[in-house]
Amino acid sequence: MTTPTLSFDHLRASLSGDLISPDDAGYDQARAVYNAMIDRRPAAIARCRSVADVQAAIQFAHRGHLPVAVRGGAHNAGGLGVWDDALVIDLAPMNAVTVDAEQATVTVQGGATWAEVDQAAGAFGLTVPCGIVGSTGVAGLTLGGGIGYLSRKAGLTIDNLLGAEVVLADGSVVTANATEHADLFWALRGGGGNFGVVTTFTFRAQRVPSVLAGPVLYSLDDAGDVLRWYRETLPAQPRDVNGWFGILTIPAGPPFPEELWNRPACGVVWCCTLQGEQAEAAMAPLRAFGKPLIDGLATMPMAALNTAFDPLFPAGLQWYWRADFIGEISDEAIAIHEKHSKLLPTAGSTMHMYPIDGAVHDVGQSDTAFAYRSAGWSAVIVGVDPDPAMAGALRDWAVAYQEELHTTALSGAYINFMMDEGTDRVRASYGPNFARLQQVKSVYDPTNFFHVNQNVPPK
Repeated sequence: MTTPTLSFDHLRASLSGDLISPDDAGYDQARAVYNAMIDRRPAAIARCRSVADVQAAIQFAHRGHLPVAVRGGAHNAGGLGVWDDALVIDLAPMNAVTVDAEQATVTVQGGATWAEVDQAAGAFGLTVPCGIVGSTGVAGLTLGGGIGYLSRKAGLTIDNLLGAEVVLADGSVVTANATEHADLFWALRGGGGNFGVVTTFTFRAQRVPSVLAGPVLYSLDDAGDVLRWYRETLPAQPRDVNGWFGILTIPAGPPFPEELWNRPACGVVWCCTLQGEQAEAAMAPLRAFGKPLIDGLATMPMAALNTAFDPLFPAGLQWYWRADFIGEISDEAIAIHEKHSKLLPTAGSTMHMYPIDGAVHDVGQSDTAFAYRSAGWSAVIVGVDPDPAMAGALRDWAVAYQEELHTTALSGAYINFMMDEGTDRVRASYGPNFARLQQVKSVYDPTNFFHVNQNVPPK
C-alpha cells in the first residue's frame, strides 16, 4: 500500500470527524460500498463532518501525493466512492436536510440519501425529483443527471437544482448557480464528480402531496405484447403519469401473492401525481391493458414509493451493471428483450427502462452537461445476487444482453448506470458536451485531481 509523505496523524488531528485507517476495527465496514462486487482497500477514510474537514482532507492528499475518492451514498455502480490506496472523503456524516416550505426549496448536504430528503420534504407535501431507490445518495444521483419517477412531470433532478456549494481541487470553496460560477454550475448538472466535492445542494421542490403508484405485472410470456403497447402508450400520457418497464422475478414475500413468488414476470411500475378521482381516471385505462398477474397500484406518499425497493435490494449484494440510452423500442430490440429475459441468472437480476421525455425534453441538449435529452429511454441491465460465487454468471448475462441490445441503441449511456467501461464510453455518454466539459475541467481541476469517477480529463 502506498505510504503518504506525511503521517495520517496530522490529518486525524485536523478533522472534527473520524479518520479510519486499515488498522482500525471499523475499517472493513467503512470501506464497504453498496455493490459488494467492489472490494477495494483505501489508504484511509476521512468521515467528514464539515466543509473544513473536506478542505483538510484535500490539502492532506495534495501534500501526501494521494489519490482521492469521494463517497456520498456509496451507491455508484462501479464503486467509485472508494479506491485502492486512496484517501476516501466520506460525506456520510454530512446529511442534514433543510426545507423552506414557503419558498418550496430544499437544501441538502452531500452525504444525505434520498430517503432522508423524502422524509423531510414529505412532511410539507413537497418532493424533489429523485430516482427509484431511497438509499441512493443525493450527490451521486444528482451529479449524474437524476432520472426517476418525476422526470416526465418535472424534469431530471438537475433541472431542479438551484445551486451548489463546492470544495474545489485547490481547497477553496465556491458557490455555483446561474449567476455565480455559471460554467461550473453547467458542468455539475450531469458531469459527475469531475469538478469538486459538492457539500451542499439547493433544490426547487415540487408540491406532490401523494401519488397513485405501484407495479402492474404480467406473465413473462407477455413481454413482447406489453412492450409493444408500452412504447406507444407511455409517451401519449399526460406528464403527470410516468411508468418504467421492467423484467424481474416476483419477490418471495408479502405483499405479493404466495402462488406468484419467484415467478419471472414483466410489467410497469407506475407513478401518477394527479390527485383523487383525477388520478384514478388517468390510470384506469392503463390498468385495464392485458391480463395482469398483479395490480399493485395504491395511493401513497412519494417517500413510500421511493423506498419501496429498498428492502429488496439492501447494501451488500453482488451487482454487475450495463446500460444504454434508447431512442426507440424497436421490434428488433423487443426480440432481444424476450430472448435475454428468459435467461435471468438469479431472482434479483433485472432489466429496467426509464422514460426520458416530457419535461426532460424541454431543456436543450447543451443547456446542461447531460446530453441525451432527446433519448426516449434509459435502459439498465443488472445482474444481482447475494452469493459472490455468482459474480461471473451475473457479469456474463448482463454483458451479453447489453452488447446485443446496443446494436439497437444510441451510442452513450447514463453515467450513473456505468461500470468502469473506458474513456471512449464516457466520451460517447457526454456526446457533443464532452469538449465543453473538458474546458470547464481545465479551469476548476487542471491537474485532474478528481479522477476517480467517470472521468473527463482536462482539455
